[in-house]
Amino acid sequence: MNTEIKPTVLDFNDIAAMVPKLSSHERLVNKALHWLSVDKVNAVHEKYCHTPGPEFARNLLKDFDIDLRVDGREILENLPEGAFVTVSNHPFGALDGISLIALLTQYRPEFKVMVNMVLNHISAMRPNFIAVDALASDDPAKKAVSMNGIKQAIMQVRKGQPVGFFPAGAVSKINSRLRIEDRQWQPTIIRLIQQLGVPVVPIYFHGHNSTWFNILGLIDWRLRTLRLPAEVWKKCHSTIHVSVGDIILASELKAHGSLDELGEFLKNKTYQLRSRK
Repeated sequence: MNTEIKPTVLDFNDIAAMVPKLSSHERLVNKALHWLSVDKVNAVHEKYCHTPGPEFARNLLKDFDIDLRVDGREILENLPEGAFVTVSNHPFGALDGISLIALLTQYRPEFKVMVNMVLNHISAMRPNFIAVDALASDDPAKKAVSMNGIKQAIMQVRKGQPVGFFPAGAVSKINSRLRIEDRQWQPTIIRLIQQLGVPVVPIYFHGHNSTWFNILGLIDWRLRTLRLPAEVWKKCHSTIHVSVGDIILASELKAHGSLDELGEFLKNKTYQLRSRK
């Protein structure tokens, strides 16, 4: 696990390592990072990275002037002892993970969230991240990252500590009914939740990214990903509404035998919280 904390989230050196052809175009790359608002993200990260983990997450929200309006907080105040997991929709792609850590670590400081490699670039959050590669496909190196992440999640639970999942594995998108919603929750994560056999807390994040972000997603997911830093800045000076649902006991999970059934059950339990205003 990479625990190194560097001041920037993404800079020219990172881009040059990922795309060697750009190593001789530093000025162009820096202009692109500015246009994508990555330089702003870097500045805030550098400002608070000396206090990594939960404190960093809360400082980030404070700097962005983002408040969390939480209903169901009484459930968080009466969380089960020992291990449990949270399942959440993924409408923002960055701020939902940061908000989840800022919120849950108020009650359980050891709480960790499974995230993809994009979010893992926020190195000051890595004390509370478990990184996996959502695009592992057949690449042995990427598969190794994901297998290590799954092992970390299992060890987290075995130690009696909670872990959070965004089972979609990707940001919510426009579906066939023209609603912004998660894609099918991934069987790999549902299987893991089934195997862990601990209580589940559904948590729903109200809202979504901009129309422009979702239009880019219809064209190419990579364009949408490049837009994520700008979407963070659009949420400045706002309130994120979070709904916490009733705890689902481990015994309830066993009533849903197949992965498809369990995945639909957990997703429906989470999306039922959408009706809260």
